[in-house]
Amino acid sequence: MAIDITSQPVASYFSYFYAKLSTIVGGALLQPLSLLLALVVFAVIIGVVVGVFAYLFGWMERKVVARVQSRHGPTYVGKFGILQNLADIVKLLSKENIIPDNADKPLFLLILPLVFAIFVIILGFLPLTGSFVGINTSWGLLVVFIALSFTPLLLFLAGWTSGNKFSSISAQRSVMILVSYEIPLMLVVVSVAMLANGYGLGAIVAAQQSRWFVLAMPLGFVVFFMVMLAELERSPFDLREADNELIAGWLTDVGAPYFGLALFLDYTRVFVGTLLMALLFFGGWLGPAIVPGFVWLLLKVVALVLSIIIIRATLVRMKIDRVLKVGWIYLMPLAVVNLLISFILFVR
Repeated sequence: MAIDITSQPVASYFSYFYAKLSTIVGGALLQPLSLLLALVVFAVIIGVVVGVFAYLFGWMERKVVARVQSRHGPTYVGKFGILQNLADIVKLLSKENIIPDNADKPLFLLILPLVFAIFVIILGFLPLTGSFVGINTSWGLLVVFIALSFTPLLLFLAGWTSGNKFSSISAQRSVMILVSYEIPLMLVVVSVAMLANGYGLGAIVAAQQSRWFVLAMPLGFVVFFMVMLAELERSPFDLREADNELIAGWLTDVGAPYFGLALFLDYTRVFVGTLLMALLFFGGWLGPAIVPGFVWLLLKVVALVLSIIIIRATLVRMKIDRVLKVGWIYLMPLAVVNLLISFILFVR
């Protein structure tokens, strides 16, 4: 069920509109329109949050990686280089969107918007506070990972439809990695649901009132964190962009505007992944009442993002055989052990 904006602070902005609307259309139509308006408000807020996050993440990644590697990073455009990403966005959007001659043009142009749509749908199931959620269901966590399971197929199509063999090889690598890490991911998800006694994301956060799940099952968090690095195609699992072999992977032949959309999609995926980790293992919006719960959630997301960036700056890219070996030989047994530990805790 969508959020009811009448219970939110934003309701004050629409009170006059509601009063006039009720006199015009009557109570019978007011509830559906209220639902539609609530969804629109939710979509706008989520869009702003993701847009701001993507912009700041791009800047922060460049600055932190530069600092770790004793460089300056963006410096001249704006204070501390904060406007450098804006300049890059303008540059990318001002260039021609070139489509390869051998590409399957309709599918080639459709794939990235479809992947982006999947992550927008996922965001609709992720609560930002106890009451601010687009679709509140007791099966929210399961729906999220069912939606994530479509990503490998779409990424394969993204490389295959370009008509470039290097892009196709890159897409095949991405699919092999994602499939290898799906099973450990689901085992950890089942462990979390077992401790929370349900798949509702709100219930999972509420179950962490006394103790975060990262403390109850640290092994599960380590497995989940490594799996999410692979799912997000972040270092050291970023074989999609093996520079010495595949250049930019399945993005090799795309034009500048499409490449900008792919970058924004990557940042959106990181936001979704870190948001999931914060909800499942760090108590979500729970924290001392000195700041709102939404702020606590964002602080936890930022901390997780920093850890992902530092890993990128310090670890080298793994070879494909080692990446698959980590997934099947190491993470799979660890996920099973974590499931058994969670079962023991659940029985007690």
